[in-house]
Amino acid sequence: MTFKQLESKLQTQLGMNLVKSAWRQASGGGWIQNSALVENEGNIKGDSIVMDKARVMGNAVISGNARISDSATVAGNARVSENAEIEGFAHVYENATVYGDATVYGKAHVRGYAQVYKRAIITGNAEIFGEAMVFGDAQVSRAAQVYGDATVSGKANVHGNAHVFGKAQVAGNDVISGDMKVSK
Repeated sequence: MTFKQLESKLQTQLGMNLVKSAWRQASGGGWIQNSALVENEGNIKGDSIVMDKARVMGNAVISGNARISDSATVAGNARVSENAEIEGFAHVYENATVYGDATVYGKAHVRGYAQVYKRAIITGNAEIFGEAMVFGDAQVSRAAQVYGDATVSGKANVHGNAHVFGKAQVAGNDVISGDMKVSK
């Protein structure tokens, strides 16, 4: 994506004037808005952007067309890439990866070696950790937790105070809600 294309995209989608409020850093090539905090600028790569009051700390890498915005934090050795978006007060840290067209927002946390990818959505106060994977069109929201080696995929929806853990697999159109606990 050229500078003109990115500037046009941000102006259209976000009302942001890129020239006045952000800069493209030299070593990684990504965009950093003046209000964002980035500890290691070389880890902002490609056409990714860190904006608003977002923070990228430690050895975290943001690449591709990923967007970190609002007051979100990406830290540790976490990786956010492709078209993934981390928004709100969400945290992605430790060795977690978020990629594809996945979105993590609200006050959600993704940590450990967890992976969130494809078009998965993590929101609310949800937590994904351990070596858990959430992918496809799956959604995890409210105060739900997915952890251990559990997977949530397809169009599955885990919400409420539900826990999916161990080696459990939630897939297809499954809905896990309320105070349900699913493990294997």
